[in-house]
Amino acid sequence: MAIEDNGNVHGDVTIPLLEEGKNIGDEENVYTDEETSGKASLWMVYLSTFVAVCGSFAFGSSAGYSSPTQTAITKDLSLTLAEYSVFGSILTFGAMIGATTSGPIADFIGRKGAMRTATGFSVAGWLAIYFAKGALSLDIGRLATGYGMGVFSYVVPVFIAEIAPKNLRGALTTANQLMICCAVSVAFIIGTVLTWRTLALTGLIPCAILLFGLFFIPESPRWLAKIGHEKEFEAALQDLRGKGADISEEAAEIRDYIETLERLPKAKMLDLFQRRYFRSVIIGVGLMVFQQFGGINGICFYLSNIFESAGVSPSIATITYAIIQVPITALNTTVIDKAGRKPLLLVSSTGLVLACILSGTSFYLKDHNLAPSSVPILAVTGILMYIGSFSAGMGAVPWVVMSEIFPINIKGIAGSLATLVNWFGAWAVSYTFNFLMSWSSYGTFIIYAAINAVAIVFVITVVPETKGKTLEQIQAAINA
Repeated sequence: MAIEDNGNVHGDVTIPLLEEGKNIGDEENVYTDEETSGKASLWMVYLSTFVAVCGSFAFGSSAGYSSPTQTAITKDLSLTLAEYSVFGSILTFGAMIGATTSGPIADFIGRKGAMRTATGFSVAGWLAIYFAKGALSLDIGRLATGYGMGVFSYVVPVFIAEIAPKNLRGALTTANQLMICCAVSVAFIIGTVLTWRTLALTGLIPCAILLFGLFFIPESPRWLAKIGHEKEFEAALQDLRGKGADISEEAAEIRDYIETLERLPKAKMLDLFQRRYFRSVIIGVGLMVFQQFGGINGICFYLSNIFESAGVSPSIATITYAIIQVPITALNTTVIDKAGRKPLLLVSSTGLVLACILSGTSFYLKDHNLAPSSVPILAVTGILMYIGSFSAGMGAVPWVVMSEIFPINIKGIAGSLATLVNWFGAWAVSYTFNFLMSWSSYGTFIIYAAINAVAIVFVITVVPETKGKTLEQIQAAINA
């Protein structure tokens, strides 16, 4: 789902995490490896990360819910295609609202407070879905879980990045994306054996673990320092680094950096359209457009229905899909800094084009009663190739590039714009997918193939390679 949102951070509080063109996991100005993170002191960092990624699991549970439940819900509640399309797509509308409000919420009540807020909305949403008797209750519940998704998409990676030592930050922040994929896979698999109401109740499990766990972990030291709570800041940092660790140097560096950021002028939305920032905005927003309008959320949200239409067993195909996306996503996190951003984007986009052509061909053959034995094979191959290709590049890399190309003084506002565009695209694709499939099943995939083909041209001509470059070098290349 384009839910591979590593680095999808936005809002003013994210600026400290993304200095000098680094990924969230690569901050260079705070931690030393051995001085502050001995093995004996890491248990609180691991515990805090585990608790936070329960929010990522809740995110993935919401995203993966609609695919295995479509047939059962429409039958039990007598929903029309349009009503179920609203139910499936309103999740991303809620996420848009959550994403745009998450920064101020996390600033005002803290990272833990924001996670509690997101959990509250998620719990209310799942209960509304469980007790639903008609379309209205379903939509309200789905909207609420979507809002929780939007907040989690921001606050979880930010919280992890702010608590982890430098030598662990990259690995721990990838746990966010990995847990999202795992949750989607779990929803797909258990959704084949559980009723849709019972599946909704399983969404409460990560929420309960998160709420309980938040009582035992510290607040983000960075946020505490930002709001001037000095004693709490030092206590939280000491808990994370171990009782015997010397935190004086690290604490001083965090304070100095925050003071530097506070002196920078606050960027406004109109500033993004200045000539010196315009190409950066085009790159960041453009990648989000191609990531979403290439069809990922339509395919993921309605996967079971796609396979059923192609004459494939939805249960077997969905389980295969669920199993394949997790290892590919995990593999991608290990090669992005070696292979580079641009090659991964090009390989991924090319794979998406071929996958859409294969899937479109299968539906064309089915509609024209040609080679019926080939239809299921082409459909399954095309969809599995699609998710593999998406997970290999277009899922995560646009977020990484976005975090690197924006100058530090506009990172917050520009990241918010790119994130809003991303969630809008997710909503538009998930809402229109069923209607496009009703119009022309093979035509739908040809449209997505064309969009992904344009993405290849966009990456070749517009997107720079940012691997191993400082922010200044990236800006020089963009403005050359």
